[in-house]
Amino acid sequence: MEKANIKRKSSEIEEEEIKENVNKKIDTTEKEKINDENKIGKSQEISEEEKKEEHFVHDVYEAIAPHFSDTRYKPWPVVDKFLNDLQPGLIGIDVGCGNGKYLGINKNVYIIGSDRCSNLIKICKERGYESLVADNLSLPYRSDSFDFAISIAVIHHFTTPERRREAIEEILRVLKKGCKVLIFVWAFEQDRKKYDEQDVLIPWHIPKKKYLNKKSLNKKDYTESEKSEHLVKYERYYHLFKKGELDDLVDQIKIGKVVETGYDRDNWYVIAERI
Repeated sequence: MEKANIKRKSSEIEEEEIKENVNKKIDTTEKEKINDENKIGKSQEISEEEKKEEHFVHDVYEAIAPHFSDTRYKPWPVVDKFLNDLQPGLIGIDVGCGNGKYLGINKNVYIIGSDRCSNLIKICKERGYESLVADNLSLPYRSDSFDFAISIAVIHHFTTPERRREAIEEILRVLKKGCKVLIFVWAFEQDRKKYDEQDVLIPWHIPKKKYLNKKSLNKKDYTESEKSEHLVKYERYYHLFKKGELDDLVDQIKIGKVVETGYDRDNWYVIAERI
């Protein structure tokens, strides 16, 4: 019994040390912004690009969070392998973590999740994951802090090449030199569906019966469509990446280089190294 208690106390001390180390990585000057979604990523003058992302990305995910979360449970093989190949004890980040699907994949590493959507972060916290509300373009972490990062289906929501590049560069900034990030984006060259343009609005339908009473849904949004099979149709902005386009963005960043690239499940992905 005494040995078991010693082992348990040792584990608790180790966990506290990890959390203390993680807190040091969060920029204290940014802490006030973490839980204030009205300040995150916003300046006094909002650009047209930001307005578009606010309307067709941020507002949509806040509204569809419960239903979206229910559809996100199975890890993609490439992401699963990337995380499970990591050495024990490493500390990393999932930028745009959604409902936290990948935060518990590898129990031997410590992952902090962040997302622009506060309703998805609420789900992460309910599941016991370390997570916070943060803007990909202004991460509240110190530079050269983390051992790895993932960005899964996030960068394609930024509306200009400049903002997409800045989002990738911001992730690389907080990585230690020599450490890697796995980035996934939707592909233009999809097997299941063909698109005429790279910049598109993708519909998302919320089933009427199951999600009618969810607090995140605004009643004024669905009065017109209550008679239909679906509660309401939302549209999300996507930039569909062509082959080599994601690689080119990384190549434009002085502190990053592509070490692996591939195509999986209608997505392009790269593994980029912080240099």
